Amino acid sequence: MSVKTFEEINEKIRSKKAVVVTAEEIIGIVEEKGAAEAAKQVDVVTTATFGPMCSSGAFLNFGHADPPIRMNYIRLNDVPASGGLAAVDTYIGATEASETRGMEYGGAHVIEDLIAGKKVHLRATSYGTDCYPRTEIDTFITKDSINEAYLYNPRNAYQNYAAATNGSDRTIYTYMGVLLPRFRNVTYSTAGELSPLLNDPYLRTIGIGTRIFLGGAQGYVTWNGTQHNPSRLRSENGVPMQNAATLAVAGDLKQMSTRYIRAATFEKYGVSMFVGIGIPIPILDEEMLRYVSVRNRDIYTFIYDYSIPSRSRPPLTKVSYEELQSGTVRLNDRDVPTAPLSSLRVAREIAGVLKEWIAAGQFLLTQPVAPLPSTASPKGLDVVGGDER
Repeated sequence: MSVKTFEEINEKIRSKKAVVVTAEEIIGIVEEKGAAEAAKQVDVVTTATFGPMCSSGAFLNFGHADPPIRMNYIRLNDVPASGGLAAVDTYIGATEASETRGMEYGGAHVIEDLIAGKKVHLRATSYGTDCYPRTEIDTFITKDSINEAYLYNPRNAYQNYAAATNGSDRTIYTYMGVLLPRFRNVTYSTAGELSPLLNDPYLRTIGIGTRIFLGGAQGYVTWNGTQHNPSRLRSENGVPMQNAATLAVAGDLKQMSTRYIRAATFEKYGVSMFVGIGIPIPILDEEMLRYVSVRNRDIYTFIYDYSIPSRSRPPLTKVSYEELQSGTVRLNDRDVPTAPLSSLRVAREIAGVLKEWIAAGQFLLTQPVAPLPSTASPKGLDVVGGDER
């Protein structure tokens, strides 16, 4: 079996001799050459996803005013931000809603506005102290006028995700979009065979310290994501059929692009943020090659009835991503239209951009400094559960 190391692959990247392909392109290469030969020839496979990821946000440091203030009530474009992070640090969550515009504008919009270079209105108050005597401030900031601005997302890039439908007699409005009554539509939110963690199902190469494409810039995996549960049910090829693993990620917001970080409002649900993530997977051996050549027809998820308000709602049926991406699935003996929340077109674009960076020697791979947990048992409150995305 051909075996490569991270450093050997990086040396080829530095000399611009690395063979880099996307997760969609590798499938045809394996068909033509076979897995063993493809593993010898290909060095890196790029994966990507672009979809709504509610558990996202940004840390900001404004710098000190004169006289200084210790902020404890902070609003950015009328969106509440945390005041519990020392004097002039804050964290703004993507799903936080505006106090004046409600669900039409929120934390994700503030983050997108900052990335775009727009002015953001900062209002803050304080009770005042001897060392921080100022009690209020009202000003405007931009990404260039503040010290630090970095994205830190506690839960991104779910390994897989359930598809949603609605069996009730009324339309319901969810983080999976608008679900029509009596099973009239199905929505889903994963890039299938292009999605990062589906191409490394046992997290052999993705771990703490992995360098990634994040929002148009280079970022890193910083920890396992919240609700990380890689021990979920798997199909015969090892690919999880449920949510499974997640990632916590971080990157320099000042270097990002609104092409790959976009605010969104879901009707009667609220604000979310579309996040673009790309992860390179080194082909260390033939086993990794087999993982990255997984096809939509071999990746399964379950369809759930979201009108049942319970974390233990039973699955209705199992479907492949080939079926979901075809535009219809068979449900209750009839064809039901499907629609993605994530953008496969933008995911393909991200995988292509990451491929170009690596091929040009501009993006080296990092070997994880520690693996992500291989098992977990997420807990839940003794009430009806909410947003799992």
